[in-house]
Amino acid sequence: METSKFSKFGAEFVGTLVLVLMGCGSAVIAGANGTTGVGLLGISFAFGLSVVAMAYAIGHISGCHINPAISIGMVVAGRMKASEAIYYIIAQVLGAIAGASILFFIASGKAEYSLAAGLGQNGYAELSPQHYNLVSGFIAETVFTFIFLLVIFGATSTKNINGGFAGLAIGLSLVLIHIVGIPITGVSVNPARSIGPGVLVGGQAMSQLWLFIAAPILGAILSAAFWRFILEKN
Repeated sequence: METSKFSKFGAEFVGTLVLVLMGCGSAVIAGANGTTGVGLLGISFAFGLSVVAMAYAIGHISGCHINPAISIGMVVAGRMKASEAIYYIIAQVLGAIAGASILFFIASGKAEYSLAAGLGQNGYAELSPQHYNLVSGFIAETVFTFIFLLVIFGATSTKNINGGFAGLAIGLSLVLIHIVGIPITGVSVNPARSIGPGVLVGGQAMSQLWLFIAAPILGAILSAAFWRFILEKN
């Protein structure tokens, strides 16, 4: 029996909520607070493990995109209809905002916390963790998303005899991307993941949001085209 649109919408909403809550939460709550912080490596694994967990929880329902760039990439690769991608993306963005909102309410329980401290939002230039400029940020987000989508297409291909491990491969690739990319932009490769914290924090985070929408989508389109017309043909 075909899974209903409502079920897929719910799965994408909850999956993206978990990704933002746990991934960004690792930075905001458990990040680098003295000797108790999990540090860059811990944050990287929090994002990757969130994807692994959700892949096995909701993958059989919606495919566990939890990322507008993935849904758009699937359309370009011919694996998804544009009409279906639209409600996936709506669910993902709403889920990300919900996840960021829950994180804010939890973080607010600490007396010294203020929204100015952030919610794990992405940024370049003065908002970059190590002050990388706009060009570096755009290139990084485009290339990292290209790589991420390439792993997804390969891991979920019907020709892949190790398809049962797709969720693990995809999650670990996200860990790898975060290990390298956190100092540059905090790593998005996912417009919804950036929109959730960005709209709540506002200000400069909101004004820089365009990059974390445009670059991941560009990377996804390039990766999908490369997979569909070059790799998959062979």
